[in-house]
Amino acid sequence: MRPVRTPATRLACLFACAASALAAGCAGPAIRSQSPEIEALADMEADTRLVGDYTTPWGLNALRIERAALITGLAGTGSDPAPGPQRQMLLTDMQERGVVEPNTLLASPATSLAWVYASLPPGIRKGDRFDLHVEVPVDSETTSLAGGWLMETRLTEMAVLGNAVREGRMLGIAEGPLLVDPVTNGTLDSVSRLRARVPGGGVSTTTRNIGLILTPEHRSVAMSKRLGDCINRRFHAVVRGSKRGAATPKTDRYIELQIPTVYRHNLARYVKVVRCVAVIEPPGGRHARLELLARQLADPVTAPAAALRLEAIGKEAIPTLRKALEAKDAEIRFAAAEALAYLDESVAAPHLAAAAAEMRSARPAALAALSVLDDANGIDALQSLLASPSAETRYGAFRALWRMDRDMPLVKGERLGDACSLHVLDVKGPPLIHATRSTRPEIVLFGTEHPLADGLRAEAGSSIVVVVEGMTAIVSRFVPGQSDQQAEVRAAADAVLRAIFELGGTYPDAVQFLQQASAGRAVRSRLAFDALPDEFDGRQSIHEEASSRDRDIAPEADDPTAPSAADPRPDEAP
Repeated sequence: MRPVRTPATRLACLFACAASALAAGCAGPAIRSQSPEIEALADMEADTRLVGDYTTPWGLNALRIERAALITGLAGTGSDPAPGPQRQMLLTDMQERGVVEPNTLLASPATSLAWVYASLPPGIRKGDRFDLHVEVPVDSETTSLAGGWLMETRLTEMAVLGNAVREGRMLGIAEGPLLVDPVTNGTLDSVSRLRARVPGGGVSTTTRNIGLILTPEHRSVAMSKRLGDCINRRFHAVVRGSKRGAATPKTDRYIELQIPTVYRHNLARYVKVVRCVAVIEPPGGRHARLELLARQLADPVTAPAAALRLEAIGKEAIPTLRKALEAKDAEIRFAAAEALAYLDESVAAPHLAAAAAEMRSARPAALAALSVLDDANGIDALQSLLASPSAETRYGAFRALWRMDRDMPLVKGERLGDACSLHVLDVKGPPLIHATRSTRPEIVLFGTEHPLADGLRAEAGSSIVVVVEGMTAIVSRFVPGQSDQQAEVRAAADAVLRAIFELGGTYPDAVQFLQQASAGRAVRSRLAFDALPDEFDGRQSIHEEASSRDRDIAPEADDPTAPSAADPRPDEAP
């Protein structure tokens, strides 16, 4: 007997298709049918083929680089490293650099061997900076890294092959003062003393490209070129000062992608939108697709996927997205506004600002989208968020404005020697002091008044002491064998920070002072660290989602442009 298909069963099937489509992302149709008319449009959409139907992303993993390194400047807390591969590696490096009597230097209590490692994110360019992590080996007798300086170290890929550690090419150079992170009360415990960071202390010596791998059943020179042409009709990038298509077919199985400026800090979205570019559309399909996607955009369930596809269509989709800004549902308005921002439509700015302030889950993406709207609307929207009660929103808005224009008077700030940047923002809202332990050494004061309480006594590293007496702060530096130094400044956070650096203090010293002052309740301003989700950068989320597959195939070790008998397993789509 033939099954009887009632309207109810047909609707149930369509909802099942919708769930499957949303799980599949842009590689499958985003359907949520509710009428025969929509079902007809959905049939036409099913005949559409996207770039994601033929390819998978490549090069989206985080690439670990590492090496044994020498730490100097310790106050008698270092140790002579035990014999082993790490010591031998460090000795070899020191000998290549012409260090005289390296064993004598290693035996000094002012030095220590440490292991330095970092992750190069996808899309990083030669000359870009990245964060460093430093750890003391388990068998080390070193008791603290506080006050230490990481000597210049060449970081490489490393792998165990044939029961031996093999080194790859040098991909980064590391150097800088160690930020040994105190716990909440501003003091160090036995574990935190042996771990440190150097915010922005690494410099990349390579550019990591991203691209697309054609699936085995679709590999051919003709298909590679066809996909490249489709992508280039939609996306362009500036390469060596000239504008050209973003896609470069390299072989029958690999297409290299340049990153347009607008997506520089959101690779995750860029790859998703590229995969939504149409390769095959049925006759009359563009108009029908816009109608269907407009209906899907009106539903909170299908709106995110529909917005990505509309963004992939480009300028033709702007009227559809603009209309969705009038929707009653906040998620629909946000999905449309985010797509419009990457299409350079500043009308999205107030809607993105509202999402950043009111929708915590959408805040990172909203701030990232606002950072590309480099006009009056985008700037005004971001400035309105600087007075928010949320530290995450305020600092995210500051970072977006700084990315947009580092010389903007409001966010330009001042350079404190070679140590860090200090930004004092004349904005309303509760007083907030923000410091970073990643990306770049930076202290941001929200508001111009951050007084220090009478009676405060705090340390800024091992040689600087801050004492507050009434309305005056006395900042003193004591170093054995040198004359004592002292500065008297007003009892305010910004004045004391400047004095610390004028007396030779480092960024870790300033961070320690702030934490001790906050822990002692000597400053009324809230102290926050790294109040910014990783997803704001975009690169973090992309390599987290792709890491398991990408790490397995080690794409940087396998040149996708070279023929191979064994097909690699590309990353899963983010």
